[in-house]
Amino acid sequence: QVRLVESGGGLVQAGGSLSLSCAASGSDGRITAMGWWRQAPGEQRELVADITVVGGTNYADSVKGRFTISADHAKSTAYLQMDSLKPEDTAAYYCMVVEVRSSTEYDYWGQGTQVTVSS
Repeated sequence: QVRLVESGGGLVQAGGSLSLSCAASGSDGRITAMGWWRQAPGEQRELVADITVVGGTNYADSVKGRFTISADHAKSTAYLQMDSLKPEDTAAYYCMVVEVRSSTEYDYWGQGTQVTVSS
């Protein structure tokens, strides 16, 4: 069972920066991708950014040019640097990890960390 430990987040003024990190442990297989999703009150959970084990990245249009995802795959840790934050970035941010075991993919989610951007 993969365990995810998230850190970072908090309260920041618009235009400011925050960083998130997510450390995965306990994998019996191979972690092939890590990412961040977010969910604002009353909204569906949406992908913010993800990164594959070979370094491919994917970003939501709303965060392109402002957020940067990176990973230390040897440590199974992903990072999300968030710059030029806007009030609409306010949400609970969740780390998600894809693990492959015996040719089957498993998704694991962190407990979430709150990001609040004041105007």
